[in-house]
Amino acid sequence: MRTGILGGTFDPIHIAHLHAGETALYAADLDRVLFMPAGDPWQKGTRELTPAVQRLEMTRLATAGMDRFETDDREIHRAGPTYTIDSLLSFPLEEELFLILGADAALGLPTWHRWDAIIERVGVLVVPRPGTDLAAVVDMVPTASLLDMATLDISSTSIRNLAASGRPYRFLVPPEVHRFIEGNALYTQK
Repeated sequence: MRTGILGGTFDPIHIAHLHAGETALYAADLDRVLFMPAGDPWQKGTRELTPAVQRLEMTRLATAGMDRFETDDREIHRAGPTYTIDSLLSFPLEEELFLILGADAALGLPTWHRWDAIIERVGVLVVPRPGTDLAAVVDMVPTASLLDMATLDISSTSIRNLAASGRPYRFLVPPEVHRFIEGNALYTQK
């Protein structure tokens, strides 16, 4: 089994996440891509997150009915800070794992808890991000594979800001996610 793992806060999940997952699926000949919302992401500092159960539901809505896309809730149910290495070690050793990372996140790998163990366990698939030097990523993680894909300059932060200010963001997220955000007024309260 060749499994791609695309983790993040998914606050909210958006079309660039889905595009990255689909590109990795085909480029690395994966059997599946797991979208794994973080429970208590230790690197997010003091930023207030949408409750994990709502971020998980948005992820489920975004991946529902998509061939070889799955939502994985293992980090949501783990107590304490969420470390990628703990999630990776919970998979069977015979499962071949690939971590799908934005180029900006890949550059930050040395700050991750037990990052050397992470890159020993997985293949790293790098999603280009506007303004990020891909050569620096390859220098940092020489075994990384760069995904040849369109770069979409979309972030969860910008979507939250658009929603909070009443500006349009509908086509930056899947329709079901847009309905969930609006129905629950997730980002309208500051």
